[in-house]
Amino acid sequence: MKPRALIIEDNGDIARLVRMHLRDIHCTADIAASGEEGLRLFRNDPYDLVILDIMLPGMDGLAVCRALRAGPSYVPILMLTAKSTELDRVLGLELGADDYLTKPFSIPELLARVKALFRRTEALLARAVPAAKPEIIRRGSLAIDGAKRRVRLDGREVALTAREFDLLLHFVRHPGRVFTRIQLLDQVWGYSHDGYEHTVNSHINRLRAKIEADPTRPRYVLTVWGVGYKFADGET
Repeated sequence: MKPRALIIEDNGDIARLVRMHLRDIHCTADIAASGEEGLRLFRNDPYDLVILDIMLPGMDGLAVCRALRAGPSYVPILMLTAKSTELDRVLGLELGADDYLTKPFSIPELLARVKALFRRTEALLARAVPAAKPEIIRRGSLAIDGAKRRVRLDGREVALTAREFDLLLHFVRHPGRVFTRIQLLDQVWGYSHDGYEHTVNSHINRLRAKIEADPTRPRYVLTVWGVGYKFADGET
């Protein structure tokens, strides 16, 4: 069955262009010109992906993202924004968006992001198959439940975005192993575009702010200068 996307974008030219190229990867799409219309379409007939513009008339994209994440089912969200400020990107990611693109964007990059989100969803569904033994990884004061996608620090639940959780889980499964930013983009995000290493940096910083007692002197996610990052092993 072909995946179905919902494009919530008030610029008709952009929306139709995105829909046309999604067909190149065998993905059908519907278009909504406002946040309210997009939510109505999604609630009537759920989709496999939402491509969501931040700047919308009436209900903006951040409010739509919040409403989608409050629903009972998970759907990957790719945010589009004409704004280039870090604050807008951080707000979208903190509300639960999986990825973002800043306008103007290239079609090959858009399709790469979409395919990566579909692969991630397939991996989540595969991991959702009941296992003989639940995966709960303990590292110091951290307890990571891979099946329920929950993290606890000193017994207190930590609210992570979907991408932050994937990043942390990838690290704790490979303690002591050093990853470059490009490797993390490829293995966690599902794509590796030169020039997007800053995406890794911003996620690392937000993850540290949530799990480290002192983010400036991290105990868990460590910087390996000139190379990348690693999760602390038993000898650190």
